[in-house]
Amino acid sequence: MTPISFLHDLTWDDLPDLVRARARACLLDLLGVAAGGLGTRLSRIIRDHAAEDMPGPMPLLFDGRSAAPAAAAMAMGMTIDSLDGHDGYNPAKGHIGCPLLPALLVFGHQRAVSGQEVLTTLVMGYEFGARVSEAQHATCPDYHTSGSWGAVTAAAAGARLCGLSPEVTRHALGIAEYHGPRSQMMRCIDDPTMVKDGSGWGALCGVSAVQLAARGFTGAPAITVEDAPGAWTGLGTDWRILKQYFKPYPVCRWAQAPIEGVLALRRAHGVTAAQVDRIEVESFHEAIRLATARPVTTEEAQYSTSFPCAVAMVRGDVRPEDIDGDALCDPEVLRLSEGLVMTEAAEANRVFPGTRLARVTLVLRDGQRLTGDWMTPRWDWQDPPSDVELVDKFHALADPVLGRDRASAIHAAIEGLEHTPLSDLTALLFRAV
Repeated sequence: MTPISFLHDLTWDDLPDLVRARARACLLDLLGVAAGGLGTRLSRIIRDHAAEDMPGPMPLLFDGRSAAPAAAAMAMGMTIDSLDGHDGYNPAKGHIGCPLLPALLVFGHQRAVSGQEVLTTLVMGYEFGARVSEAQHATCPDYHTSGSWGAVTAAAAGARLCGLSPEVTRHALGIAEYHGPRSQMMRCIDDPTMVKDGSGWGALCGVSAVQLAARGFTGAPAITVEDAPGAWTGLGTDWRILKQYFKPYPVCRWAQAPIEGVLALRRAHGVTAAQVDRIEVESFHEAIRLATARPVTTEEAQYSTSFPCAVAMVRGDVRPEDIDGDALCDPEVLRLSEGLVMTEAAEANRVFPGTRLARVTLVLRDGQRLTGDWMTPRWDWQDPPSDVELVDKFHALADPVLGRDRASAIHAAIEGLEHTPLSDLTALLFRAV
């Protein structure tokens, strides 16, 4: 099966029950993170930019205004990305759903498609995006953001929903790959700002590529799709959507194993933050590069290892409200964050990116050293969250923004989406908060 035939020919009946359930879970999680990110300064800026500078008919997510379709996709992707709590794929070192969902909702809304078709396209997009990301990592020496290969993923979803021919689809994918944002991920790790993972620009590029190809603009081939056959095995059998991780905390995935290490020692020994002189973390190179110890923005807090570890030690959890606003000035958190010692570990480097390892030591004021086991992040693909845990996460993020009733209605609409039109869901998504 070729990538383009898979893109167009996959049906709901082809999907195992577990894959169908995971599609609903990914959709719920992405929308919860989007709701949680709505109050960030990043989201407010990008939604204003889309509505005021790029006007058009496409409703903006949770906003009440509208913009051009590509601009609406950009704003949605960047709103999700503004709170780093969305699902991801270890081999990609990035996130498939974030650039994919905007294209789904934009073209699904425009074409008035069924909920079942959107869910099927969502699965196709995760399968396509996983392989495009692997192909790009295998053929390009630089580590680019999710928006780079995410642009091709978004274009794949749009090509399917718009019913493009196979040849026109080739051009859409090629345009998206050529113009996708080849932004350098480690640049944002070293100097965290609102540019983040590039997913919003990838969504904009993917939507634009479909629109251009439909008008006759050419751009084929997409090298990652047509010239990297080793990445395209297992289509329709090896379901990569089942290999996505979820995040319990709204910070970079690379910091989450250290957080688990802190929390495990805190629970096991009944230690309070006041007893701790410093935290020591051994982990892989990229996690050590998350080095902002005294963040002044939520972006710096989300792309830090030391700050969320300190938050976990002080508060026993890491929530959105812990990484923004006045919480960034907590003196006890800052004491532990600025004193945290990070060391690069060969064992952790060896298994990255497939596994993210960290080991934590708490050095107490009385001189004791409490060293934990090697930890991996919670909710990795081999041990995913339960349905209850994921629903609880959704409500924790969405309820304060949307209200319990509206959040519950969105959850119910997703659960029944395979039997209803997409408009039953988007009617709840495109109203202002």
